[in-house]
Amino acid sequence: MAESNILLAGFGGQGILFAGKFIVYTGLIADKHVSWLPSYGPEMRGGTANCSVIVSDAEIGSPIVTNPDILIVMNRPSLDRYEKDCKSNGFAFVNSTLIDKKVERRDVRPRYIPATELADEHGIPKLANMVMVGYVIKQTGICTQKDIFAAMKKTVPERKTELFDGNMRAVQIGYSYE
Repeated sequence: MAESNILLAGFGGQGILFAGKFIVYTGLIADKHVSWLPSYGPEMRGGTANCSVIVSDAEIGSPIVTNPDILIVMNRPSLDRYEKDCKSNGFAFVNSTLIDKKVERRDVRPRYIPATELADEHGIPKLANMVMVGYVIKQTGICTQKDIFAAMKKTVPERKTELFDGNMRAVQIGYSYE
């Protein structure tokens, strides 16, 4: 049975919940069982936000991710808070633009990407979250490239279709990052 337990974390306004929802839709399109559990502080924008995502071949017993095998952190407080929870041999994806320290644990596989810097350089400063997701997809294979387009169609609301192309571009930037 293949199952990915993913925890995304950052501050409100970084698109943590949107990124989690996108990953869930890639799982739905691949006919997997999925779970999406958002959590955020009362401040929302600027406060803390995290999201538990599970994509599995089998039914999911609980939507809570306590020990992710894929940890995605977009800011320093999130790395400080969740690094200890990552499963041994799991991935720890770090937004190196905003996080000035390295993963301390030696039993996880850290991956660093300057997601915020890449988004800024490409004129899409609010889409560092999707740059990160593209990189995660490439590194982990949690979905196929063909599922990305269909998942984005489901994730971007119809009333905001103008955001579709930018989000797709952001995912491709992350996917292409070496």
